[in-house]
Amino acid sequence: MVVVGASTTFGLAWLTLLMMPAVVVVQILATRVGVLSGRDLQQAVRDGYGRLASVLLLISILAVNVVTIAADVAAGAAAIGLLVGLDARWLIPVFAAGALALLLFGKYDEVERVLKWVMLGLLAYGVAAVLARPDWPAVARASLIPSLSFSEAHLAGTLAILGTTLTSYMYVWQTVEQVEEPCSRRQLRFREFDAVVGAGLAAVVFWSILVASGATLGTHHQHVDTAEQAAQALRPLAGPLAGELFAVGLLASAIIAVPVIMSSGGYVTASAFGWPRGLSRTPRQAPRFYTMVVAQTVAGVALAMTGIGPIRLLFLASLIGGIATPLGLVMLSLAAGNPKLVGAPRIHLGLRVAGWVVAALVTTVSLLYLAQQLHLAG
Repeated sequence: MVVVGASTTFGLAWLTLLMMPAVVVVQILATRVGVLSGRDLQQAVRDGYGRLASVLLLISILAVNVVTIAADVAAGAAAIGLLVGLDARWLIPVFAAGALALLLFGKYDEVERVLKWVMLGLLAYGVAAVLARPDWPAVARASLIPSLSFSEAHLAGTLAILGTTLTSYMYVWQTVEQVEEPCSRRQLRFREFDAVVGAGLAAVVFWSILVASGATLGTHHQHVDTAEQAAQALRPLAGPLAGELFAVGLLASAIIAVPVIMSSGGYVTASAFGWPRGLSRTPRQAPRFYTMVVAQTVAGVALAMTGIGPIRLLFLASLIGGIATPLGLVMLSLAAGNPKLVGAPRIHLGLRVAGWVVAALVTTVSLLYLAQQLHLAG
């Protein structure tokens, strides 16, 4: 979102808000698939559509996961470095090891409890947006009136927003949660309410990041690749506190994302091959599940240590997510409409149609972006 704000100012603020109903649709579909089928998405695809479809979904998720882990551990390490004044590069393995320790030695409910408390740190982004002193009338216009552009910056920014808000690990994890904490059909409404609240919080956070970066970096035409550059640019433009709040928000988002991405990779791999899995099991009870968690983490850390800036990595991860996510959304929509998986009564037709509309939207933007890049390359 920082790169999007820096390159488009407030031009895509409307899209961050428009994504809220899209995320609500996807998360409610994921909740219902998880509760009604008793399966996470990977297992549902394997049972409903065979091994080939399951492997294709697995590859698309793991490709996004490794790059996203790299981006988020680099961002978390950079945030710690900003707050305590240490070299961020050598904090990358330390941050990743801390997240792994939480998964290896904590039970599922303990991990979930920690992540819920850390979510309070995301409020720092909202405060940073206010401190950035944006042109509020311009923000309001950009947030409420869609502005379409097929320029390279806007199309890449659009795909990045789609890839960030609808990234596959989010709805895969939503199905995993329903399996780890089973509930009755009667309790389903409460799970769906949680999904709506989470979508609202995500929309506010993304909008705040875009406004803060657009009001500072965008209006002054500054482009950044590292968290240090972003904080240094924010301090003279929005005050020293804005830079610190940016670091707090970056750290909170990394702490929330990294354990979820790490474990989701283990879940989808174990589901694809029928291995014992779950954070409720110990490493001795599910060795291959935890081996996969560690393996993709090591790959992500290795990528993060190459020296690519965390802000640039986050942007690249969201682009890759935008390209790979359509497959997961199609699989989710198929599973939601399969009575052999979700049983009867079937999931409401209107909700399933909305899921297909979201999948079609992301697919269209992905194809437009790829066509544009291939044309530029030619």
